Amino acid sequence: MGQLLSVWAALRRHKYAVTLILFFLLLGFVDEDSFYVRYQRQVEIGRLRKEIDKYAELYVTETAQLEALRENPDAVEHVARERYFMKRPNEDVFVL
Repeated sequence: MGQLLSVWAALRRHKYAVTLILFFLLLGFVDEDSFYVRYQRQVEIGRLRKEIDKYAELYVTETAQLEALRENPDAVEHVARERYFMKRPNEDVFVL
């Protein structure tokens, strides 16, 4: 019983420090918006931003290719031959 009273006396003596420690533990680990959850969200946001940049760059290149295909009929033939292995009736295609 004496140890319990001495612990209680120490807690009363340092009540502000104990309160601050409990507050930071609550915010740091237990809360929905804790520091750990915020860190995970920031990592996810960074990953998603990189993905957005990748798809924006892909969009620009694909749009440029689409414009080239619309303007140049030779480009359509070039894509058809390379990607889809199409050929003219009097040709043979060899795929390496």
